[in-house]
Amino acid sequence: MSFFSKRRMWTLVSILIITPIGFFCKFYRGPAAHWVNDSLGGLFYEIFWCLVLFLFFVKSKPWLIALIVLFATCLLEFLQLWHPQFLEILRRYFIGAMILGTSFTWTDFPYYFFGSGIGWLWMRWLKNKTWQIIE
Repeated sequence: MSFFSKRRMWTLVSILIITPIGFFCKFYRGPAAHWVNDSLGGLFYEIFWCLVLFLFFVKSKPWLIALIVLFATCLLEFLQLWHPQFLEILRRYFIGAMILGTSFTWTDFPYYFFGSGIGWLWMRWLKNKTWQIIE
């Protein structure tokens, strides 16, 4: 399987779909904005990272990628309790704040689990169906 396989192409298309949705959640200013900005965005964050890893490791098991992403995200959430100077410097920048987060909250965890679950289902779909349907 070459790097530019149909599976990878459709994974990239999926990333190009999920990324603006995730950013929209961060900048949304309508009803329930606080919930959309701070909680719902975590769901799309998980899906995004599942798809990014799947792009490079398409032969890996989707459940393993989803589990790794979930573990890493939970670890990052707990890192938000730690405020050493080097992390605070990174968090001052938009991309640092998006990846590392800025404040710990227990209520983010259900969104991480649900997002990883959706990411797992999405990767399974990409692995098993997408490229077979299109060929």
